[in-house]
Amino acid sequence: MKRFATFCLAAMLSVAPLVPAWAEGLVPRSRAEMALSFAPVVRAATPAVVNIYAKRVVAARQSPFANDPFFRDFFQNFGQVRPQVQNSLGSGVVLSADGIVVSNYHVVGQAEDIRVVLNDRREFTARVLLSDADSDLAILQIEDAPGDMAHLDLRDSDDVEVGELVLAIGNPFGVGQTVSSGIVSGLARSGAAMGNGRGYFIQTDAPINPGNSGGALVDTNGDLIGVNTSILTRSGGSNGIGFAIPAALVAQFVAQAKQGKSRFERPWAGISGQEVDAAMAETLGLDVPGGVIVAHLHPESPFAQAGIDVGDVIREVDGLAVNTPPEMIFRMSVAGLGAKARVGFYRNGKDREVTVQLIGAPETPPRNPVTTGRDSALPGLRLETINPAVAEERGLPGEATGVLIVDPGLVGARVGLLPGDVIQAINDVPVVRSEALAEVLSSVTRRLEIGLLRQGRQMVLRLRL
Repeated sequence: MKRFATFCLAAMLSVAPLVPAWAEGLVPRSRAEMALSFAPVVRAATPAVVNIYAKRVVAARQSPFANDPFFRDFFQNFGQVRPQVQNSLGSGVVLSADGIVVSNYHVVGQAEDIRVVLNDRREFTARVLLSDADSDLAILQIEDAPGDMAHLDLRDSDDVEVGELVLAIGNPFGVGQTVSSGIVSGLARSGAAMGNGRGYFIQTDAPINPGNSGGALVDTNGDLIGVNTSILTRSGGSNGIGFAIPAALVAQFVAQAKQGKSRFERPWAGISGQEVDAAMAETLGLDVPGGVIVAHLHPESPFAQAGIDVGDVIREVDGLAVNTPPEMIFRMSVAGLGAKARVGFYRNGKDREVTVQLIGAPETPPRNPVTTGRDSALPGLRLETINPAVAEERGLPGEATGVLIVDPGLVGARVGLLPGDVIQAINDVPVVRSEALAEVLSSVTRRLEIGLLRQGRQMVLRLRL
């Protein structure tokens, strides 16, 4: 037995030198080190995360058939329209000592009354400085803020790596401030969490539930790396796939809010394109799939001005890879209006680089708002000429042309026209200017055939006058 013990000791001594030197520093040397905890980070970060209660008034129809499983589908527009109060619950993050708060648009968008409740239960009213539905972000200002509010610093989210430990802080289900932990489980998730496809997210497995929206995703230093916004779920609860809007975009929102802007202005690309898959990469001669192939360029696009053409594959913006159109727009938005971006692209077997001036969507030709008069075939029709700025505001394709219906008026609504319809032809004659369309509508007599673009579909509306 003694010989066996001597052998074991000798084996242990012979193995010990094989332990890597870096591992020696990871061995706990005290009881305190053995009880590792997130408590110091939580103590520092939670005072800057707030609960938000928002109230908005919406118009709703009160139908006697609303609860009938058979008739409610037949009488969807039946009943009197009455105002109805909607309440929403969410979270927010204080970003400055004077009370600048970031939250989600879906929490505070169009709200008429916003209350912010701090970690110590103090309550304040707040107002929206800047909001954007596409990015699902809103910047608030707390009224009568004390001036020394606890706040979080923004970390450059481009430095975040998959596998980092993170904490999600918010108010899930209204139970009160809650902290959950996890890791960064994915980066560059575009279009995964938002139906409009403009989103670009950090993915985390830290449990996020309803009420966490607008809350903080912080690293182990307590710095904000993202704003929690949504989850993928079938049950309504957390399945470990949550999404946060990167802090780099939040920084641009705060900058524009401080400049006095009420609507977020993102750089205009003037490009339509699609991501390059494996089959397309082989055809183009690329070693690996990736990038955005340019399918259409607006004549005034800053990319076109810089020398990029249809068929080129945009692979990088400011040295960072882009693999989807939302990713490219995100990179441009982070750079900001007025900046110059280095754009790497692939053409004819070679990688090239150009400098692109980031500009807003131009107002050319002028939108020229027009309202048709009483002598028109469709009186009271409010029209605008489509230009890049109008297309950007209304979510229209970049190559869209024609005249936008802002308001169909009473007569237009009765014949089936809707706000957002694009009139492209009258009686088979193309129209691209609002004033020209108004003039044509004043001269038609018996037959009116309207060529429309509605939600990407071509339609024809035929009327007898």
